[in-house]
Amino acid sequence: MRTVTYGAACSLDGFIAGNNDTFDWIHFSRDVEEVMAQYWSTVDAVLMGRRTWEFAAAQGMGDEPASASNEGSGIPAVTTYLFSRTLAEAPEGVELISSDAVGFVTRLKQQPGKGICLMGGGDLAGSLFEAGAIDEISLNVHPVLLGSGVPFFRDPGRRISLELTESRTLDGGCVLMNYRVRT
Repeated sequence: MRTVTYGAACSLDGFIAGNNDTFDWIHFSRDVEEVMAQYWSTVDAVLMGRRTWEFAAAQGMGDEPASASNEGSGIPAVTTYLFSRTLAEAPEGVELISSDAVGFVTRLKQQPGKGICLMGGGDLAGSLFEAGAIDEISLNVHPVLLGSGVPFFRDPGRRISLELTESRTLDGGCVLMNYRVRT
């Protein structure tokens, strides 16, 4: 079965973006590039909610079709699934899922392929946590307190036990932590 990993950079107080969706506090470094390149080699599908998609597109990350090779970025060809109940269509190369996100992800996990990356936070991650569809959590904690913004975790509706699988310091005082969801 394929693995769904929910991950992002986050502040020490648990936000993945500051107020007004700012991310100027995120520290990029050579070791983060290496971690990301290794991670992207293990996935072939990306799940995004509408807000994450719109944010990525505004940053120029959605300019190329998702199925195209992202040569030079360290990101291999992936299939992107955009989850939205409000959008009528998705950009070329992106599959729009407008209902039953949990059922879709459950079926996707049963199909052959590599890992599945869940990007962003919010309602999509919350519903997948609640349904037990997320297998791993990966976070790069940055040494900054934002005070408010977009939270990495929302109430999953239940307690979720985790097992630490990796922890290491990255450049800039960041800490990479990977957890497996205990079932």
